[in-house]
Amino acid sequence: MMKFLLRLVLLASFVASASATAFAQGFSSDRQIDYLLGPGDVVRIQVFQNNDLTVEARVSESGVISYPLLGVIKIGGLSPTDAERLIARRLKEGSFLQNPQVTLNVLQFRSQQVSVLGHVRTPGRYALETTGMRLSEILSMAGGVTETGADQIVVMTRRSGQVERIEIDLVDMFASGDLTKDIPLTAGDVIYVNRSAIFYVYGQVNRPGMYTMERGMTVAQAIAKGGGLTLRGTDKGVRVHRRYGNRTVQVVEPKLDDPISPDDLIFVRESIF
Repeated sequence: MMKFLLRLVLLASFVASASATAFAQGFSSDRQIDYLLGPGDVVRIQVFQNNDLTVEARVSESGVISYPLLGVIKIGGLSPTDAERLIARRLKEGSFLQNPQVTLNVLQFRSQQVSVLGHVRTPGRYALETTGMRLSEILSMAGGVTETGADQIVVMTRRSGQVERIEIDLVDMFASGDLTKDIPLTAGDVIYVNRSAIFYVYGQVNRPGMYTMERGMTVAQAIAKGGGLTLRGTDKGVRVHRRYGNRTVQVVEPKLDDPISPDDLIFVRESIF
């Protein structure tokens, strides 16, 4: 639970810090681009002092809506601001109103979404409510990485017509504050959080079993996570069954301060005295 809470705190802190830094450095210019309307979005259009022109409509697959006086009008691919200007211009050009004040609000963001899968608090599809929303923001919306989630995040995206796999180390991103690693997302991107690496400890420990591996964990720390030695256990001659790539498992006898590897099987021997 502590690991999950720490990740949430770090994620919230990083988002706030990134936003502040981006604003101060002018880095947020790409963040000011409005959301682009698309199929499935639900919008409400209002015209000041003309209640009969208030409409709620869903953008069709071809990017159009039906609007009073104007009929079918294409707003797909436009920002809400540009759509407001288009409708106002058409109302004025049609001599329906002299100076129409049009407001368009997006009620449901459906066309620009990304998927978040794996070990996050709330997997699902999330809307990119502005162009240029970043990885940290979407992960925060999904509740952050759970205790069982890995530090490395995989993003499957399509850039320049090619599917690209991007792996991002969250811990390194938080520690360095490197904004280039907090990549902007585009519609259709998939974020996958794999299960954290695990290890097994058995033999003369109080709580043998499978455990989540922490970054930089040593043999001694792994034994401690298994509840420590029993009264009959010894930390002398600890054996580790370790797999190297796709090769067969090898048995090694590491020192207590040596790091462990994913999927290690740590065996604690019984003392002969």
